[in-house]
Amino acid sequence: MSTPPIDPEVDATPRLLPARVPIRGAHAVLEPLNVRHAADLWRAAEGADDSWAYLGQGPFPSAEAMRRYVGEFAAGHDPMVWAVRPVATGVVSGWLALMDIQPRHAAIELGNIWFGPRMQRTRAATEAMYLLLKLAADDLGYRRLVWKCNALNEPSRRAAARLGFSYEGRHRSHMVVKGRLRDTDWFSITAEEWPLRRDALAAWLDPANFGHDGTAKRGLAEIRASLEV
Repeated sequence: MSTPPIDPEVDATPRLLPARVPIRGAHAVLEPLNVRHAADLWRAAEGADDSWAYLGQGPFPSAEAMRRYVGEFAAGHDPMVWAVRPVATGVVSGWLALMDIQPRHAAIELGNIWFGPRMQRTRAATEAMYLLLKLAADDLGYRRLVWKCNALNEPSRRAAARLGFSYEGRHRSHMVVKGRLRDTDWFSITAEEWPLRRDALAAWLDPANFGHDGTAKRGLAEIRASLEV
């Protein structure tokens, strides 16, 4: 009788939970979300109602509604949320979170990302995501990094691919968000893949990769391809 195949053994020690502490980068400072960030976030969201289209919250009808939401959002431990303060402006302009935290399985999701229009497609935005991925994978030892998004959210799908996440598939009729039925696309980076993704992100963020006008000389996909050789 043949022996059935079995999965590989791994270090099954449960991973630590992320700590609610600031994280400083060259282009962005991540601060544990607090109600004191609400005023900056309200200003960052002005005129950007479409930016909430695929999120479970927003847009907010007033500064007070934003303040109430931020106060509640900041109080949880999963998701663990950080406000993003770009160094270039000094003004909080978005948030992002580590969520669906599974210490026993060493799996964690980078998600609930909202960046105001002025912060989108900036070095601060990329570095903010890099800092949390690095915290999860390098500092805390999570083996599986997850990205999920509404299947209709093409910018989020592109962002996942740009960061080096691999597409895993679609959960059809997965959940109801704001009264609408949502299909969800899943992406991941595994422990074996992370070092190359990390090195590509670090190389993209390196000052040497940017011209005097602030334009990147090489894209992340190009850098990643060069590292794979």
